[in-house]
Amino acid sequence: MHDFDADNEALVRAVLDHALGRMADEPPMRPVSTDEELRELVGETITAEGLGGTEALRRYVEHLAPNNIAADNPRYLAFVAGAPTPAASAFDFVVASSSVAGSSWLDGAGMVHAENRALRWIADLADLPATAGGCFVTGGTMGNLSALVTARDVAIRERTAAGLDRPGRWAVVASASTHASIDSAARVMDVDVILADLDDELRVTGEAVTAAIDGRPGGTEVFAVTATAGTTNVGVVDALDSVADACATAGVWFHVDGAYGGAAMAAPSVRHRYVGVERCDSLVVDPHKWLFSPFDCAALVYRDPMQARRAHTQHAGYLEPLMDDTVFNPCDHAHVLTRRARGVPFWFSLATYGTDAYRDAIEQTLAVARATRDLVVAADHLELLVEPELSVVAFRRRGWDADDYQAWCDRLLADGTAMLTTTTFDGEPAMRVCIVNPRTTVDDLAVILATLAPGA
Repeated sequence: MHDFDADNEALVRAVLDHALGRMADEPPMRPVSTDEELRELVGETITAEGLGGTEALRRYVEHLAPNNIAADNPRYLAFVAGAPTPAASAFDFVVASSSVAGSSWLDGAGMVHAENRALRWIADLADLPATAGGCFVTGGTMGNLSALVTARDVAIRERTAAGLDRPGRWAVVASASTHASIDSAARVMDVDVILADLDDELRVTGEAVTAAIDGRPGGTEVFAVTATAGTTNVGVVDALDSVADACATAGVWFHVDGAYGGAAMAAPSVRHRYVGVERCDSLVVDPHKWLFSPFDCAALVYRDPMQARRAHTQHAGYLEPLMDDTVFNPCDHAHVLTRRARGVPFWFSLATYGTDAYRDAIEQTLAVARATRDLVVAADHLELLVEPELSVVAFRRRGWDADDYQAWCDRLLADGTAMLTTTTFDGEPAMRVCIVNPRTTVDDLAVILATLAPGA
């Protein structure tokens, strides 16, 4: 099974041929089958004797592969899509086949060095100091959790050093527009979430953060504030500079969740929206969203990585060979031990195409979003909900309810036009498109929006 013999070589070449075909062709968009239908189509695949590579690949190619909706289709506009570059996708093969655990410098120095150069580029986009660093994790959910674990550890150490007991409850300040992963992290950590109000531009401001901290319940201490650099639903960047002021005054950790929107720091046309991000204590940006890397890849960057090491380094007899403050172990910076070097395909893509190409690709998606905004405004039957700051365009079809939106999305998917999902805004059903694929064109959006016209 493990020997790389002629049969295994033939299997690898067949798998690579399939992958090359997938990368070269536009994947179709259509509804997926039910589990019962797939069981009938595919049959039993896990058997004592094994199917053999040829048969297993056949069943995948003919039945399993078509029952997925590829996020790199230019008309995949739901959620926040992924559109990896050919270089990034190709190098994912190298990472997988290298059998290198990207946990420590001891056995993954080359991979870790490459990841750190990619992390440095993101840190530079945010104007973080030269000492900043971190690691790549699975996604914004794990990045946010790991950052908040670090923040609480810092708060505990500071209170202990001051001779103070732990409070009755710890809390993090967030807002109603904050990503759901913050609430999930709070549940995992058994801490409270205190909501800060949004201003008229749907942003969290320093004034709101201060009010939330001052209004906390008795016996509760705030250890962190989370601001968002590009909310998932409508793409708003919080007032980062004023939030940083509030955090500095209160002496609490300032975390920026830029999982979706942080990539646009590379775009000169919108970089001004991120003023204040350079003051954060931690930052999350997902390359698998708007930086054209394969799933799964999220960059977690700390202003002071040593604080993360104190919070996350795991200790055991067999791990002692890794304990060396003179080297960099990615596993010391997040809630993880064994990890794949998921940042290396991103590094390879950056190294291949150059950062100017990344800048231009992001600007292209922003230009398409602005043009889409104009199409919505020009249509009397559509209502623009928020002036787009980044690449999300949110709107309503006048006179429609939730069932109408869902039926429209189902119809577009069934006829292969586009992949869209419904959302809510101010408690009412709405639609949004998120444009992060440079191959998505204004014509794509025009075709989609035309299906909303009366009588279409």
